Amino acid sequence: MKKLFAAMIASVLFALPLAGVAAPDESQKALIQKAQDAKKKLAAAQAASGAERQKMMQEHMKMMQTMMAQMQKAKPGAGMSSEQKQEWIDEHLKLMQEMMSQMMGEHRMMMQDGGMGMQGMQGMGKK
Repeated sequence: MKKLFAAMIASVLFALPLAGVAAPDESQKALIQKAQDAKKKLAAAQAASGAERQKMMQEHMKMMQTMMAQMQKAKPGAGMSSEQKQEWIDEHLKLMQEMMSQMMGEHRMMMQDGGMGMQGMQGMGKK
């Protein structure tokens, strides 16, 4: 029993330093939440039709543009070790993959609409 308890304590103590390394930083956590919100918006747009669908698609596209701008500015922290930087980069790549997946979903929806979804989308890239 003592050996089991000692082994459990040792494993917890060993895992504690690693727990901080693998976690996304605060900006990545915020982007993860925004990506989840955008995914819900895209799913709602897929379930909608007509003008409501176009409105939701526009909202989703704006969300994606905001996230893209934030991701372009994001950089690993200055005091990170090389292992922490690699973890940060891995998380950044996961976020980029999620965004690509959602943009492909948008594209498929616009193609299903026969390009009609583009009527309301013109000017989206302009500020």
